[in-house]
Amino acid sequence: MKKILEGKTIVVTGTARGIGREMAAVFAGHGANVFAHARRQNDEHTARCRELESEYSVRVLPVYFDLTDPEQIKNAVKEIRGYKLTIDGLVNNAGVTNNSLFQMTGMDEVRNQMEANFFGPYLLTQYISKLMVRGKKGSIVGISSTAALDGNSGKSAYGASKAALLAMTLSISEELAASGIRANVICPGVTDTAMLETMPDYIMDIQKKATFLGTVGKPLDIANAAAYLLSDYASYITGQVIRVDGGVTQYEKRQ
Repeated sequence: MKKILEGKTIVVTGTARGIGREMAAVFAGHGANVFAHARRQNDEHTARCRELESEYSVRVLPVYFDLTDPEQIKNAVKEIRGYKLTIDGLVNNAGVTNNSLFQMTGMDEVRNQMEANFFGPYLLTQYISKLMVRGKKGSIVGISSTAALDGNSGKSAYGASKAALLAMTLSISEELAASGIRANVICPGVTDTAMLETMPDYIMDIQKKATFLGTVGKPLDIANAAAYLLSDYASYITGQVIRVDGGVTQYEKRQ
């Protein structure tokens, strides 16, 4: 298999689990060096990075910071700069979610999701994009959600935060184009991560039937889409929103 990211260096947030964990492995497998972010120091995550380095003969460098803490973000970017590697890509993957009805969602929870899903990535993207501008190239991928597009019940705060990330990414796709930097958005549908473990079986069945393909997504599906957008194969793709959701339809219409 051709390594479509060979020689590139990618910063990925939220790689300790789920979609981000899969991204770190896929990108390394495609020949990229990876700055693999996690929120807290984690021996298991650090060991996983070492394993990927050994398996794929690339650098997989753990970097730890809280996306809700501007000072930690600033210090992490200094750490990244210290490695003297040209940054070719950024994936804003990390995020938090909390399902609750609009009238039952407290403002502290709204602020928490906006901090982690939008304000933190906004600041990080400002810093990392400046590094990309120096090299006159780069690709930024925002991992939003179909909840940002579809207005799902119980996801007013989460959907709003992911819609903000989407809007930011589309705006910078125009602003940064002159510097050779592309920016695109992936909107995953329901994806088989730890967040689904508490979902009742009957809800999972509804979710599967609500797609053309009749199943939920896998982290690998999202990671592969991101790898393509980061690669030179997508050199003429920018300012786009790509749904990776199995083809969402309305369950009621399929009965």
